[in-house]
Amino acid sequence: MRLFVIGFGQAGGKILDMFVENEKMRGPNIRMRWLAVNSARADLLGLRHVPMKDRILIGQTVVKGHGVGTDNKLGAKITQDEIETILNAIDERGTHDLDAFLIIAGLGGGTGSGGAPVLAKHLSEMYSEPVYAFGILPAPEEGKLYSLNAARSMISLLKYVDNLILFDNGAWKFEGASLRDSFAKINDEIVRRIAILARAGEPIEEDLVGEMVVDSSEVINTLKGGGISSIGYATSLAETEQKKGFPFFRKKNREELETIESDKAIKIASLVKRAALGRLTLPCNISSAERALILVAGPPEHLDRKGLEKAKIWLEEQIAGVEVRAGDYPTRRTKHVAALVVLANITDAPRVKELQQLAIEAKEGIETAEKEREEKTINLFDEDIEPLI
Repeated sequence: MRLFVIGFGQAGGKILDMFVENEKMRGPNIRMRWLAVNSARADLLGLRHVPMKDRILIGQTVVKGHGVGTDNKLGAKITQDEIETILNAIDERGTHDLDAFLIIAGLGGGTGSGGAPVLAKHLSEMYSEPVYAFGILPAPEEGKLYSLNAARSMISLLKYVDNLILFDNGAWKFEGASLRDSFAKINDEIVRRIAILARAGEPIEEDLVGEMVVDSSEVINTLKGGGISSIGYATSLAETEQKKGFPFFRKKNREELETIESDKAIKIASLVKRAALGRLTLPCNISSAERALILVAGPPEHLDRKGLEKAKIWLEEQIAGVEVRAGDYPTRRTKHVAALVVLANITDAPRVKELQQLAIEAKEGIETAEKEREEKTINLFDEDIEPLI
């Protein structure tokens, strides 16, 4: 799937940076395009893998390269003021053969939270290709202001994107790890999922073709119609045949071959179940998903059509809708088999409801505090003293 990936703000830029590193490691034939956008100069300079020519600093006349803090309204205004600069940069890098746009942003901060919806609006108006957003939700302990920002950003994004994939920081805590290490691990988990999704319909090794091919149109059909989506992921080490008790060089009889094939099918089906029922990017009730997509990647000898078909039938019974697409992505560049499950247009996600409530409380608290501050300011001086204006 040929994506134009835009990392917006600090979190979006860091994730894009890891994604670019991941793509470069796969070889020189990179078909992705990318852009890092931020109002903080230091964040842009801190990127290691996004080329300097693909970094854009916005809002210099307003915030002087220091960022907007947690003011996502200011982030939105700055983006709107400089939207032509961003769109021109996207156009210069070419959009004629793209399958979709993907905007990555942290929704609790300022620049990405405010700017991502503005960019999504203009991209959806200018291009026929779908526009997706990958939004990172703040953890509850990050404070009510972050929750308010995230709620504002979500509501705005859902108006303009073809799908909003969410990642809940609060559900991804790594015990014993520092905050910095935790965020690095979270970003790595996000990149793994985006990278596999981006592989759909884009085989790197020309001599390898999947038995059940998932191309970009099937990803697009899964994510169509707007709404919120979550992604499940599971991986296992691809065991060699020697470990399973079948000597590699000896000719296998029919019974042994049937056992091997049956074993592969069971493992693929089990891996997909682990992905769907395990740690999702956004914890949700999978029975509320309207559509789903299964993508399994790994060494070709460890992939199995029957296993995929079993997994597909199982997932069809779990979700609310009936549309489940499935395919494999064979590659010899890994010793692992990975299963990705996209649960599209979910309607039952407790964290989203909690975030909305926290946002309401935060808004009420801010309004109350502003009113009290105004009253205290007026009462500082004797009312007998006449103001100048």
